[in-house]
Amino acid sequence: MNPVKTSSTVISPVIMCGGSGTRLWPLSRSQFPKQFLSLVNEASMLQDTLARLPESHQAPVFICNEDHRFLVAEQVKQVKCNDATILLEPQGKNTAPAVALAALNALQSNDDALLLVLAADHVIKDIDKFHKAVDVAAVLAQQGKLVTFGIVPTHAETGYGYIKKGDKHGGGQNEATYQVAQFVEKPDEDTANAYLASGEYLWNSGMFLFKASRYIEELTQFRPDILAACRSAMAKVEKDLDFIRPDRDSFLQCADESIDYAVMEKTADAVVVPLDLGWSDVGSYSALWEVCQQDAQHNVLKGDVIAHDTYNSYIHSQNKLIATLGVDNLVIIDTPDAVLVADKNKVQNVKDIVNELKRLQRPEPKLHREVYRPWGKYDSVDHGERFQVKRITVNPGAKLSVQMHHHRAEHWIIVSGTAKVTLDGKTILLSENQSTYIPIGVVHALENPGKLPLEMIEVQSGSYLGEDDIVRFEDRYGRAK
Repeated sequence: MNPVKTSSTVISPVIMCGGSGTRLWPLSRSQFPKQFLSLVNEASMLQDTLARLPESHQAPVFICNEDHRFLVAEQVKQVKCNDATILLEPQGKNTAPAVALAALNALQSNDDALLLVLAADHVIKDIDKFHKAVDVAAVLAQQGKLVTFGIVPTHAETGYGYIKKGDKHGGGQNEATYQVAQFVEKPDEDTANAYLASGEYLWNSGMFLFKASRYIEELTQFRPDILAACRSAMAKVEKDLDFIRPDRDSFLQCADESIDYAVMEKTADAVVVPLDLGWSDVGSYSALWEVCQQDAQHNVLKGDVIAHDTYNSYIHSQNKLIATLGVDNLVIIDTPDAVLVADKNKVQNVKDIVNELKRLQRPEPKLHREVYRPWGKYDSVDHGERFQVKRITVNPGAKLSVQMHHHRAEHWIIVSGTAKVTLDGKTILLSENQSTYIPIGVVHALENPGKLPLEMIEVQSGSYLGEDDIVRFEDRYGRAK
C-alpha cells in the first residue's frame, strides 16, 4: 500500500553513514569505522550527529551499506531513536545516488519535504549557530534554492575542497548568504594560502539542504541516468526488519558520482551559507587532537597513559599502559591487535599503512579483535595455524544463525548465563561450567533464552578458520543465503 502523501514543509535529516575512516586506523576499521566510535566524548560520532538535530525535525533517514546496518540500528536504538529509517545502499556509489534514494523515499509521503543532508562523522561545537544556519538555509530551500554549507576557514587546509563565494544573495535574510561561484578541488599549499588570504573561499563541508523535489528536478536535467537507476531501484524496494533495501541489480547500473559533480556545479540555484561554529570532519589524528580537550602540555590522553616531559601529542590506549618520556608532537594509538606511532605532522599518510596491510592481505584494516554482530559480539583472544579461541557474548533473547562449517569443529564452554544449543535438530540447555562439541558438518544453532548476557569460550580447530566458512540455513537477521 502506498503511503498517504502530505504537502506540509518539514525538514527530514538524511545522515550519510558511509566511509571507512582509513586515516584513523587502527581505531577505525572498515567494519567499524570512525562514525561508530566514541572519539570526542562518550557518545559515538553518529549519536552526536543525532543529538544536534532539533526536535522539530522529522525522524532521520540513515544511508549505510550492508556491512554496517546492524551497527547503525544498534547505535540508534541506544539513544532511543526508534522511528528512524535505515536505507541500505546495495553498493557504494557516492553521494548523488545515495541522496537520490533518500529523496525518492521522502517524496512517497511528502511532496514538499526538505532534505538536510549530513555526514555521520562531523564535529560541530556551536549547536545554536548550526540550528540558526539550518533555519536560514530552510527559507532559501523553500524558494527552490539548493543550499550547501561552507565552513569559514581557520587555516590553509589542503585536505578539503573549497567553495568560492559569488555575489551576496538577497532574500531578506539577516545572515549573509552567497551565490556559489565555483567548487574547487583540494588545493596545494600555495593555493590554499591564497584562498585563505583572499577571504573569498570556504571549506566544502559536504552538508546540504534542499527540497527533495528540486533535487530530483536537477537530476532529471543534468544526470537522468542516475535518476533512472535510482527510480528503478526504489520501485522494487524490499523491507527487511528495520531496513529498506532498494533493488540491487537496478542500483548497480547507477554511475558513481558526488552531489557536487552531478548537480551542485551545474545548477543555477546553488547558494552557500557560511558557517563559523567549530566544525571538523575529524579526517586525521591531528584534526582529532585539535577538537579534543587538551591538558596544560597540549596533550590529549585517552585510557591508561602516563606522560612525562611530553607535549603536543595524541595518545590513546585501549589495551595496556602507555608511558612516554621526552617526546613531542606524536600520535600513539594502542589497540588489542595493533600499535601506531606517528609524527603528528605525517598522520594524513596513515592510509598508506592501511593500503600496505591490504596488499599483504592482513585482517587488521578490516576488523578489530573485538567484532560486533547483531546478536552480540566476539573477541578473538588467541589463534594459531589450526586453532582459534574466541570469547563470545550473546545478548539476552538473541540467537545465532542455524549454520554448519565445512572445515572446522568447535568446542563451546559456558562461562556465565544459559545457552540453548541445537545440534542436528536436538536441543539442550547448558549453564555455567558446562560444555559441548560441534563436529565438522553438523548443523547447529546457539541461543540465549535468559535475561542476562551469555558469556562463553569457543575453541575452533580445523584446516580453515575463516568467517566465510559459515553456511547459514536460517537467520533472524536476514543473513541466510
